[in-house]
Amino acid sequence: MRARMRRRMRSRFRLSPWSTPVLVLAAILITFAITAGPILLAGANPIEAYYLFVIAPLTSGFTAIEVLVTATPILFTGAAVAIAFRAGYWNIGAEGQLLLGAIAAAGVGMVVGGWQPIAALAAMIVAGALAGAAWALVPAILRIRFGIDEVVTTLLLNPVALLLVNGLLHGPWRDPVTGFPESPRIAAVAEFPQLLERSRLHLGFLLAIAVIVIAWYVLARTPAGLRLRAAGLSPHGARFAGINVGRTLLAAALVSGAIAGLAGVSEVAGIQNRLTSGLSPGYGYTGIVVATLGTLTMPGVALAALFLGDLTVGASTAARSLSIPSQLGAVVQGVLLLTTVALLALRRYRLRPTRPEEGGSESAADVAAEVQPG
Repeated sequence: MRARMRRRMRSRFRLSPWSTPVLVLAAILITFAITAGPILLAGANPIEAYYLFVIAPLTSGFTAIEVLVTATPILFTGAAVAIAFRAGYWNIGAEGQLLLGAIAAAGVGMVVGGWQPIAALAAMIVAGALAGAAWALVPAILRIRFGIDEVVTTLLLNPVALLLVNGLLHGPWRDPVTGFPESPRIAAVAEFPQLLERSRLHLGFLLAIAVIVIAWYVLARTPAGLRLRAAGLSPHGARFAGINVGRTLLAAALVSGAIAGLAGVSEVAGIQNRLTSGLSPGYGYTGIVVATLGTLTMPGVALAALFLGDLTVGASTAARSLSIPSQLGAVVQGVLLLTTVALLALRRYRLRPTRPEEGGSESAADVAAEVQPG
């Protein structure tokens, strides 16, 4: 009797350096193929829609600069999420850490009217980073000391941060002049200077690029980056090598929260110039998409953030030109995340047919290799 065949997931130990960009490109093409259906249902030509999504924003100076403006906050949140994920700490709370950074920046920005601009900007940046790190501290301690899943705790703190923002805006920080639920405008010396005249591109973009470069250098060129990557790839192996995994996770969580807090500073000081309830349309969650598309590398995060910024600006253009829902841009981003995760999983694992009698001969090393994340 012919033995029944089964398929098991096996780790691929030899990965081509070109496999990642090829698979990300394939994920983009598959996403376009999948989302062509909703675009057709909306009554538009998919080819024309994708031209407006991707190419049209880059054909004029104004929209190209808007792509950089849109990419600025997700450069921060993408870098924050990627650093945490590389350490094996699954920080889903970048949205809440961004909002705490925005609260701190607005609070400092409203009281530094008599300061020198450099001192005022430095105070806002430091306050926003510390607030984001402080918001990330409790879930990190719960994970390290008690083993409580940080996916749940960091995610649950996001709506708490939003409630805190709304509480301030409907209470002590309500604008006394207009009565609208938004804070008074921050001092002029606390506003980020514009990088180009008659544009919204501000100092926050350069700050985000500096964060990406510094994070890349630390991860790729320093012993601290090596310890962080080792803790993420194999905590048991890292402990065997003498690395304090708990301390490494705590450092990664705090740095991740601080960088997410800088995204809030950037939006307050560079775009809104005050605290508003709609300050972030989900930049923290978009950071997860950016980090995944960028395969947790800083160059990849930068490219993914620019691509999603391009898609966001293009979605607005397509909605106006083709009369399609602007939410289709979010649909494209969601499908892109799913296809990227699926293809990257296939890059790391392969399906191998096995016979039932082979199950007992499987070595402990094979089992360990299958359950390890990296």
